[in-house]
Amino acid sequence: MFQGDTIAAVATAMSNAGIGIIRISGPDAIAIADSVFRGKKALAEMESHTISYGHIVEDKGKTGGISEGEGTKDTGQVCLIDEVLVSVFRAPRTYTREDLVEINCHGGILILQKILRLLFSCGARPAEPGEFTKRAFLNGRIDMAQAESVMDLIHAQSELAIRNSMEQLSGALSCRIRDMREKLLYEIAFIESALDDPEHYDLDGYSDKLRNQVENLSAALERLLASSKEGSYLRDGILTAIVGRPNAGKSSLLNALAGRDRAIVTDIPGTTRDTLEERVRLGNLALRLIDTAGIRESEDRIEQIGVEKARKSMEEADLIIFVMDASLPLENEDCKMLNQLSSHGYLEHSIILLNKMDLTSILSAEQIQQVLPQLNPDRILSVSARREEGLDLLASAIERMFFTGQVRENQEILITNARHTYALQEARKALDLVLEGIDQGITEDFLTVDLMNCYEQLGLITGETLEDDLADEIFSKFCMGK
Repeated sequence: MFQGDTIAAVATAMSNAGIGIIRISGPDAIAIADSVFRGKKALAEMESHTISYGHIVEDKGKTGGISEGEGTKDTGQVCLIDEVLVSVFRAPRTYTREDLVEINCHGGILILQKILRLLFSCGARPAEPGEFTKRAFLNGRIDMAQAESVMDLIHAQSELAIRNSMEQLSGALSCRIRDMREKLLYEIAFIESALDDPEHYDLDGYSDKLRNQVENLSAALERLLASSKEGSYLRDGILTAIVGRPNAGKSSLLNALAGRDRAIVTDIPGTTRDTLEERVRLGNLALRLIDTAGIRESEDRIEQIGVEKARKSMEEADLIIFVMDASLPLENEDCKMLNQLSSHGYLEHSIILLNKMDLTSILSAEQIQQVLPQLNPDRILSVSARREEGLDLLASAIERMFFTGQVRENQEILITNARHTYALQEARKALDLVLEGIDQGITEDFLTVDLMNCYEQLGLITGETLEDDLADEIFSKFCMGK
């Protein structure tokens, strides 16, 4: 059990709202809350997981009048601050496994600050970023993988991201890691026992059994690692460059996807001179859109810089959406740009959008296929950015490109955390060394070195072999009040 002082923080966003929540956790949480709460009965008398109506008040005789002159209702020695609902949660059945109190007050910033200062004057201290979740980890309620999924859930940009974060928060990844660690520990213990007591533990033929176990574990690690690329798209969004010739409708597409007028749209070619970035949700996906300048030959130096930035965006993008004006015939400049997608290796992650389908269409998907016969026909879509038609087809095409059907249907865990990916890679390297050692006939006592390394690397994911300074660094990135 983590023995510490009592902490308090605002758990909701620091902006004016209907309701604000202040969270208190620690051995004196109930007593501190009781010192500022007036209800039908004291919080100390309440049962766990119950809520009580009352008021937050300040006894100026004890605090020295911290709320003086700030507009609160003064009734002599007692200053009325707010009308509240207070929830009491008793250890160990709480988020932190400590006594925990939540004050539901009105959501004005000034009210939240006054109540928080009052709690500090009564013995609580300001919580550090992520300290509530850190205490949950230190007290054994959750492991490190689950703790990190809390922040993933808060920052989730899509339905898939929410679902994956909830899977990890429920312990799905942790269970797999623990299962692998148990199997490794069994093999390590067997080898050590055989070395210490060869009369009762026989290592003859054991290398074949160990090889089979290690190969199975390596395959399991490989499956998890294979999902890390998709996981990065899920967590950070798909970096998407919108490119095309001037006036093809690139900025109109950005505005349609963003749901607002993010980019200037005119009939004048070359309106967009610089890249413009926007995060959007498209169906189950999160996209980091980059609207680029129209690509064409120009004598305008500023426009040339914009075109170079557009080409650079294509190099760095996970996805290229090449927008073409379907109301115009295919020209040599269009063919040149389409061939560049192929020659530069961009075709595998490109989608061709035939825009302005609300007008008379002259350009067809068949004409695009004649220029690029190797392009999957499912990657050529007709849309109207102005009328926001066909965007659902675009969402489906992107999802097929970046997320396998198996992941969506079977809700397979995706590795979204770079720290987890690194630990899994190191664990797999350790198992590769074990297999090499078996092939070379190395004795079992030397094999345990790499087996133990794999065991420790997997422990980094759940926090079972995590050093304190790394834990502090992880939780420092959390939200205040969480």
